[in-house]
Amino acid sequence: MTLQLTGIHHLTAITADAPGNLRFYTQMLGMRLVKKTVNQDDTSAYHLFYADGKASPGSDLTFFDWPVGRERRGTHSICRTGLRVSGEASLSWWREHLAAKGIETSDIREIGGHKSVDFEDPEGQRLRLVDDGGKGPANEWSASTIPAEHQIRGLGPITISVPDLANTELVLTRVMNLRKVRDFASPDGEGQVHVYEMGEGGPAAELHVAVQPKLNPAMQGAGGVHHVAFRTPDVEQIHQWTARLQEFRLPSSGEVERYYFRSLYFREPAGVLFEIATDGPGFAVDEPMETLGERLSLPPFLEGKRAAIEARLKPLA
Repeated sequence: MTLQLTGIHHLTAITADAPGNLRFYTQMLGMRLVKKTVNQDDTSAYHLFYADGKASPGSDLTFFDWPVGRERRGTHSICRTGLRVSGEASLSWWREHLAAKGIETSDIREIGGHKSVDFEDPEGQRLRLVDDGGKGPANEWSASTIPAEHQIRGLGPITISVPDLANTELVLTRVMNLRKVRDFASPDGEGQVHVYEMGEGGPAAELHVAVQPKLNPAMQGAGGVHHVAFRTPDVEQIHQWTARLQEFRLPSSGEVERYYFRSLYFREPAGVLFEIATDGPGFAVDEPMETLGERLSLPPFLEGKRAAIEARLKPLA
């Protein structure tokens, strides 16, 4: 059997305003804060995870809180994050909801085969609400500010920008076993976009690659994206992915134990940081599902430094 990724696992972006970020994603977008922890490589920074009601793999949008300036937009980057909702009626509801709060949106339009609405968060994070047709399970959050039928169901598609397709496509199709399924012209005149899918396909399992050779390279900052992660079911399969990257002589981080999942990081040829992450054990491994995100969670190897870590973090409220 060909080794297969099963979809988008999570996406990690950058904020310079953790309290404002928390308000926007939990109150404006109605997502659940499922893990309040720190960047394991920089414990002075929060790492905030927002997801659906059950903290499902494929639903978590995460943020590093770093005191940096705004992102300089360009190519060699992840440039648009899809957030899935069910039905065109939900897209209409969201347009009204966001407009009432002073957030400008695009019209509802078809982008890459899916009805979509584009908007940005207060730091310029580029987001896209995507109608996924109700495909797959939905895990509502009872305490959300958003009615159950309109809540964000998960991530996808994710769009990256590259100046040239050839080498990126080789990695996507030959190494990662993604399938190229279609292409389309960007509705904003931003270049040709090529669609690759994994697993069972659909918006939750699509990577869109925009070819934009005229853009300057991006520079990461607040409102930008750090990396995107793809799903693999378990540790056994991540071992196989590690071996596969070695077989193709593609440099990687080697496996990294993140406690909530195990990860493997590497860069595709245009420099975009990819991660492969296991579905488990999940965010309820160290706190009850009912109270996820209510206290600072630290993996066991950082627990002994809790007092020092907490003293360096700024309050979120």
